Amino acid sequence: MSDPISHEPGTVPPRGRVIAVMPAYNAASTLERTVSDIPEGSVDEIVLVDDCSSDNTVEVAKHLGLTVIQHERNTGYGGNQKTCYRYALEAGADYVVMIHPDYQYDSRVVPVAIELIRLGICDVILGSRIRTRAEALEGGMPLYKYVANRGLTIMENIALGQNLGDFHSGFRAYRREVLEKIPFEKNSDDFVFDSQFLAQAVRFGFKLSDIPVPVRYFEEASSINFRRSARYGLLTLGVLLQYWGNRLGIWKSDIFSDNRQHLVD
Repeated sequence: MSDPISHEPGTVPPRGRVIAVMPAYNAASTLERTVSDIPEGSVDEIVLVDDCSSDNTVEVAKHLGLTVIQHERNTGYGGNQKTCYRYALEAGADYVVMIHPDYQYDSRVVPVAIELIRLGICDVILGSRIRTRAEALEGGMPLYKYVANRGLTIMENIALGQNLGDFHSGFRAYRREVLEKIPFEKNSDDFVFDSQFLAQAVRFGFKLSDIPVPVRYFEEASSINFRRSARYGLLTLGVLLQYWGNRLGIWKSDIFSDNRQHLVD
C-alpha cells in the first residue's frame, strides 16, 4: 500500500470535507443531545442512516436538518455502517467520523479526532472509553462488559500488534483512503463488523490510534445483552484467527484477500 499522506513540517494541510455518520436504531430520545454536542463548524454534513426504527428517529433527524437515509428493512449494525460509508464516499468525504447517536459517547471530541488524521499522524482514530477502571465503572459500564472488554482488547492488541485502549468503541474516525481500500462490503452485517474492520485496517497497513472519550451509560443508551455480547466475543476471536491464517497464507478470507496489492505483512 502507498505511504500515508504526509506534509512538510510547518505546512498546514487542507481542511478537506468532513462527514459525520450515525448508524441509528430507535435513537429519537438521544439524537438531539448527540448532535448538539458536535462543535459548530467541525463537520460539513451529518448523515443518519435509520435501520427501520419503531420510534420517531427519522422525524427528529429531519427536524435537526440532518441528511436522512431510511432502510426498507433492518440490515443490522454492520449493514447500517456499510450504507453510512458508501454514502460518505459518494458524497466526497475526505474524513469520516462515525458516532453512535445514543449520546453514550461525547461528540465534543470530533474535531480532535479529525485533526489527528488530517495532520497525517494516524489514519484511524478510536474513542477510548477506559482511561481507568474506576472511571469506566463509575460511568455506568456493567462489570461483565468491562471484564470482557479488557480481556478482548488485550488479546486483540497482542494478535494485531497494536496498543489501543478500547477496541470496541462506538466512536471512530477514518481517512478516506481507509474506506476506499478496505473491502468492508465483505464484512458481517452484525456487530462483529467492527472487529473485522479494525483487523482489516491493520492488515492493510493503516496507522491506528485512540483518544480518551468520556462515556455515559444510562437507560436510553444502546447496548447489547449478555448473550449477544458473548457471541460477539467469540466471533471477534474468530476474526483474529482469520487475520493470522491470512497472514500465514493458510486461510483464504474474502475480508482480507480483496485489494491484495495493498496487504502488508
